Amino acid sequence: MELGSKIRNLRLKNRLTQEELADRCELTKGYISQLENDQNSPSIVALTDILAALGSSLKDFFSDDSAEPIAYGEDDYFVKESAGSSTKWLVPTAQKNAMEPIVLTLAPMCATDRDMPHEGEEFGYVLSGKVCLTVGKETAQLKAGESFYFRSDRVHFLENRFKEEVRVLWVTCPPNF
Repeated sequence: MELGSKIRNLRLKNRLTQEELADRCELTKGYISQLENDQNSPSIVALTDILAALGSSLKDFFSDDSAEPIAYGEDDYFVKESAGSSTKWLVPTAQKNAMEPIVLTLAPMCATDRDMPHEGEEFGYVLSGKVCLTVGKETAQLKAGESFYFRSDRVHFLENRFKEEVRVLWVTCPPNF
């Protein structure tokens, strides 16, 4: 990470000279110059003082500058089609997040693969149609407007045993799809 250029950019954004910044932090102009040119590394105490003088904090200074989107649309979704099913990832970067939402569409008389036990939890909401959820030895039939929630520590899968397509909003935590 280039600390020096980030410090320089913050200093310039605050319209301070190196000397003004140094005075506010009880440092020398030469030390600030060395930091900005990556010829020296500040102690945590010095960096905290510099950032406070620049109206920033360690957290803000080291956070990723690129803000992640908070809303997604059709152009952002990734869809995987397979025989009898379609999986639409609703958040393109979900693999790096704590949870992963998808919309699963199952054709009549089709099922998801059996998902082997793993760490995590899963939630689903039936958007349309009817579906059978099997978790371990238990099976539940759900219709539009109903939901499910379970720990992922048993074999589990969805099966459409009916004559109409089913759509399910499905969220796993951690990401698993």
